[in-house]
This record gives sequence, C-alpha cells and structure tokens, in this order.
Amino acid sequence: MELALDLNKRYSYADYLTWIDDIRRELIDGFINMMAGTSILHGKISKNITWYLESAIRKFKGNCELFYAPIDVLLPKNNETENDKIYNVVQPDIFVVCGEWKGDNNAYRGVPDMVVEIVSPSSRKKDTIKKFQLYQEAGVREYWIVDPKVNSITTYIMLENGEYNDGEVYQKNEKIPVHIFDGHLIETNDIFNF
Repeated sequence: MELALDLNKRYSYADYLTWIDDIRRELIDGFINMMAGTSILHGKISKNITWYLESAIRKFKGNCELFYAPIDVLLPKNNETENDKIYNVVQPDIFVVCGEWKGDNNAYRGVPDMVVEIVSPSSRKKDTIKKFQLYQEAGVREYWIVDPKVNSITTYIMLENGEYNDGEVYQKNEKIPVHIFDGHLIETNDIFNF
C-alpha cells in the first residue's frame, strides 16, 4: 500500500525511516524523488560494471568495497548525525567506498568515493542535474552517468577546487579510466556487452 505523502513537503531521514511500504524513494534536499523501475538492460549494464569494478578492487587490493541499490546513502551537510537533520538520502545504482564503512546495516552515512548512475528516460534529469549537483557538493570523487540509450558513459572527476571537471564521454570501442583506481582501464564494449 502506497503512503499518502506530500511531494511538496520537505522531509528528513527520520521521516523517511517511518515509511513502511515497498515503494523506492530518495530525498534530495528533503524533497521526495520517486525512483524508476529497472529494466533487463539496466540490470545487465549494472552487472557488467559491478563485475569490472570488483575486478579492479581485487587487482589493487585496496581497502575499497562496492555496493549497489537498494542501499541508502545518507549525505549529511555540515557533518550532521541526527536523522532529523539529514535531508539527502539516495540509492545510487552502484557506489564504491574506500576506507572504513560509516553507518549501520541499513545505510551508509558519508561520501562514497565513486558513484555510478544508470539513467532511464524518467531519471535522466534527476541524474544529470539534481544528483550531479548533490554529488559534487558532497565531494564524491568520481561520478559516472551511464546512458544505455546511446551506449555512452560520461565520467566526472572532482577537481581541487571542489567542482567536477567538464566530463569526458566514452562510447563503444573506448577504454574508460577509473580514476579512484589510478586510471585502471575498463573496456566500454565489456560494459555494453549484451
């Protein structure tokens, strides 16, 4: 049963925790963003990226772990720890955390080192504008936007000034450097192999 929530009202993570239903939502600056359903294509791309990033993690033997939706990522501003003061709760398709896990069994509290979002027609604006700004402000070091419609991946790398670079677009037959893994290369053909 879907809850009757006001999409024009600002909610906190404390509110979010009270919503007991099967509907997937995110909070961006406290406002509800409904999550799109996934497709077989989305799942295949996610599986391929996960496999190649996991391979890179094993190769570099770093203190990194990969996670995928539906795991909540809390992006508190000003290092807030109280649930009623946290207004950004997202479920990235894939995220990588290097270092110690910050959170509990239900959510990660902090800034992932890398986030991958696979866009769908209904999530394109959210992933390319709202989440881009959110991840940039939070300090996510590397952000990938995967577009299955045109088989492209746009990568954004955090610069020293706290902003993302202009982005680099990779398409089939190209290699993508994973900057958090010292430029380890992943073949786009392996990602879009279905």
